[in-house]
Amino acid sequence: MALTLHAHPLSSFCHKVLIALYENGTPFSTHLVNLGEPDSRAAFLALWPIGKMPVLRDDSRGLTIPESTIIIEYLDQHYPGARPLLPATDDERREARLWDRTFDHYVHLPMQKIVGDRLRADGERDPRGVADAQATLRTAYEMIEQHMADRTWMAGDHFTLADCSAEPALFYAGMVMPFAQTHPRLAAYAERLWGRPSVQRVIAEARPYFHMFPVKGAIPARFLQDEPPVA
Repeated sequence: MALTLHAHPLSSFCHKVLIALYENGTPFSTHLVNLGEPDSRAAFLALWPIGKMPVLRDDSRGLTIPESTIIIEYLDQHYPGARPLLPATDDERREARLWDRTFDHYVHLPMQKIVGDRLRADGERDPRGVADAQATLRTAYEMIEQHMADRTWMAGDHFTLADCSAEPALFYAGMVMPFAQTHPRLAAYAERLWGRPSVQRVIAEARPYFHMFPVKGAIPARFLQDEPPVA
């Protein structure tokens, strides 16, 4: 198979690319990366020295593609499916890219800061950094709440790159800073995301690894069930 995604089912940025692949039924194989295992880590670093997942390898073109956003744009360009993940117009593409960046930088990364801090020893924790991350999340939640006042998806009338980015960011951020009771439009949007078959499949594949998540006690019971979540 030409496409191989080097990834881990629990990784939020891997979720983003997997959703894009499943949305269009793009054929690919998965190579499981275990950064805690020396041989797996060494092999992955040889592929992409930065060591961040996911990475796409396209053997048919002899290319290694890192970074989740770049991977999705690459797939849309070279392996297009029935559902383009970049909109047709320049303005809508710009909007999709803007919200993709918004979710990655202002939801995803603050969430990772909060989760990562919980893995530190008591004397090594960063309360100021966590407070800053929480403030960024609150601002992002309010921006999304206002943006979703009169729309179904983040950019244009259809599911796009921006929505691929939104789902894993909101899935995990909602565990460290819940939004269901405070931001109803954001919560309704998240429900639409979780109702998509591509997202349900990604969550089902991550489920066997949920015990590894640092705040696994915050995972909603609906996502721990064997059957896919239903919006």
